[in-house]
Amino acid sequence: MFANILHLIAYSLLSLFLIIVVLRFLLQIVRADFYNPVSQAIVKITMPLLKPLRKVIPGLLGIDMASVVLILLVQLFASAILCLITGLTGLIALPHILLAWGFAGALTIISNIFFWCMIISIIGSFIAPMSHHPLLTLANQIINPLTAPIRKVIPPLGGVIDISPIIILLGLQVVDMLIIRFAMFLSVNPQVVLGYWS
Repeated sequence: MFANILHLIAYSLLSLFLIIVVLRFLLQIVRADFYNPVSQAIVKITMPLLKPLRKVIPGLLGIDMASVVLILLVQLFASAILCLITGLTGLIALPHILLAWGFAGALTIISNIFFWCMIISIIGSFIAPMSHHPLLTLANQIINPLTAPIRKVIPPLGGVIDISPIIILLGLQVVDMLIIRFAMFLSVNPQVVLGYWS
């Protein structure tokens, strides 16, 4: 019973922090507005860990590689902690498996962030189409690199009905299926690998 409670607490806190770290990486990739209050909060939370990493890990082709390393490190740390709590200590001695978990987990989080940003954008377009709420603005900035190319190929039908969200949501489902296949390839329980992100 105590182990289950400890697992729940550790999983929740580590999951939240990992989502924030992934968001920090995505903000830089999509060139989001860093003056957005939500963006500023994410930067403040992640900066204590990112700042020292950036001193030893340079960027590559405009990508903040320190953020990528931090994502993998946090995922590895989370996997190791949860393995200790659940008694799967033998897996800690298999760093290549934990690294694969980190990669699969990070991809799943990114996919889910895009999914929920898309949902927020869809709902916002119906109930507050002219809103400039920081969360809605940030969600739109995150999904824009996905929606913009699709809208160029398939413009809104009649200038009103935008089907790009449907295409993106289907694409994200395919990505999730591929990640689960990857987890199954490792011959482990996909729910453990993905940490119940989906």
